[in-house]
Amino acid sequence: MTQKDFILTLACPDRRGIVHHVSGLLLAHDGNILDAQQFADEQTGQFFLRVHFALAAPVQIEAVQKDLRESEAAFQMQWQVHDSQKKARLLIMVSKQGHCLNDLLFRIKTNQFPAEIAAVVSNHQDFEGLVTSYGVPFHYLPITPNTKTAQESRLLAVIAAEQIDLVVLARYMQVLSPDLCRALSGRAINIHHSFLPSFKGARPYHQAHARGVKIIGATAHYVTEDLDEGPIIEQDIERVDHAMSIEDFTQVGSDVESLVLSRAVRSHVEHRILLNGKRTVVFR
Repeated sequence: MTQKDFILTLACPDRRGIVHHVSGLLLAHDGNILDAQQFADEQTGQFFLRVHFALAAPVQIEAVQKDLRESEAAFQMQWQVHDSQKKARLLIMVSKQGHCLNDLLFRIKTNQFPAEIAAVVSNHQDFEGLVTSYGVPFHYLPITPNTKTAQESRLLAVIAAEQIDLVVLARYMQVLSPDLCRALSGRAINIHHSFLPSFKGARPYHQAHARGVKIIGATAHYVTEDLDEGPIIEQDIERVDHAMSIEDFTQVGSDVESLVLSRAVRSHVEHRILLNGKRTVVFR
């Protein structure tokens, strides 16, 4: 029987013996640890662990999970075990700016990380041709203030039908309702420029150019009911200067947004992110 890989993620109050207990548990089932990363937060007193391990007999994973369940109370631990070969099913949402969508379509088509795009949803039809050229189903779900509830119900139906693991807001220029944010808690990622709260609205790069900023950046975060306030996953910046036009600013911003979003999605589908209150622990 061939070896099979799994990823264990774990969070619990920090105390002595956690790593010893987990490694001993895996050893008892002939598990081989391929990679392990840990972090103890002195401020919150929480401990975080990610272990990539292999089992000679895949059926042993049930015994591993049983032992972990029996350890929950003693360590007050929250844990998950993931099949490392299983590809996450993504639903990408986009409006009229397609740079992040295009980047994700290419990266996933070329197997740069373990995911598949099950569907793309948009409130515009601009990128239907691009999406279908990759063989991905495109769902046109227009929205107005009067149809928002119905549109989000249709969106949730697509998410359920396609068994979506992660929703990616790739420059989807609509505010999700509180009910939808709660329904997607922990499995929806958004990307925006890092000028907030300085430059809000639809043309942040024009505002930034007018103010002569010297740094352009982007932030990827989990979606919560508090607009653009969710736990941050990934950020990056690029320098700009006075000689650059508004178009240059926008292009630099688009490139940074695409890179930051792809990093955040990859971290999520590789099970490298653990929530630490309003912050995240992101193992590399």
